[in-house]
Amino acid sequence: MAATSRGDSLPKVQCPNHPDAILVEDYRAGDMICPECGLVVGDRVIDVGSEWRTFTNEKATKDPSRVGDAQNPLLNGGDLTTMISKGTGAASFDEFGNNKYQNRRTMSSSDRAMLNAFKEITTMADRINLPRNIIDRTNNLFKQVYEQKSLKGRSNDAIASACLYIACRQEGVPRTFKEICAVSRISKKEIGRCFKLILKALETSVDLITTGDFMSRFCSNLGLPKQVQMAATYIARKAVELDLVPGRSPISVAAAAIYMASQASAEKKTQKEIGDIAGVADVTIRQSYRLIYPRAADLFPPDFKFDTPVDKLPQL
Repeated sequence: MAATSRGDSLPKVQCPNHPDAILVEDYRAGDMICPECGLVVGDRVIDVGSEWRTFTNEKATKDPSRVGDAQNPLLNGGDLTTMISKGTGAASFDEFGNNKYQNRRTMSSSDRAMLNAFKEITTMADRINLPRNIIDRTNNLFKQVYEQKSLKGRSNDAIASACLYIACRQEGVPRTFKEICAVSRISKKEIGRCFKLILKALETSVDLITTGDFMSRFCSNLGLPKQVQMAATYIARKAVELDLVPGRSPISVAAAAIYMASQASAEKKTQKEIGDIAGVADVTIRQSYRLIYPRAADLFPPDFKFDTPVDKLPQL
């Protein structure tokens, strides 16, 4: 006979002959057995482990899950829907051959629109290798904008693209409009319009972008060594401090600084190579480069090892 000890906590099942023995659970039979004497102390034990059987008719499938997708807290209905599979037996059809059990779509149109937008956001983020926290912030921004209905007439794809741009800047990993535009089906102008409208509607703001936000990524994509990257960062920061590039975007200043640093090193890159990575035109790089070239001697870090002297740098 199994003994049950009661204390301040829940009842504890133990062997009456060996109360200190650690019971062995036989999940197949649903029994708890004493390892010392073999006494079946408890039966009908519930297995709380994972379900690894598959219940689909397709034998080739390897997915044992039969519980559906995870609940999405961003959807109003919690995305709790039940889908009934197509019946194959005689009990599944009525006398006229129609299915007795049919699916009723309980998801609202607003939830369906948000779900499609969330899928589009995930697809865009995956294309430019953005982490999960960026996707979650973008989804929250889109939900706020969608529920406020403050951007009526704008496509959900445009709003989603603008929300992704804002989330990147708020998380400290900004992307350019052209990078977002490259992974979406929306024009740069439309994303820019939605960006301004969302900031106004949500009464939020984003930090100003600087040349340092893009420098490491641009240099890494160009395959430049650490010394050139540090020199380009130093050049761009000094150019801004000396007010040599008034009115120029940080991206174009960063591109010009990378061009100057690479031309002074052994790892030389052309304007076109830098422009393709930075998403700026060759003429834009040249214009920013001409502004900083006259003070080139003052822009390089003191410990920089020149492969090409400052006076031999291209004048453009």
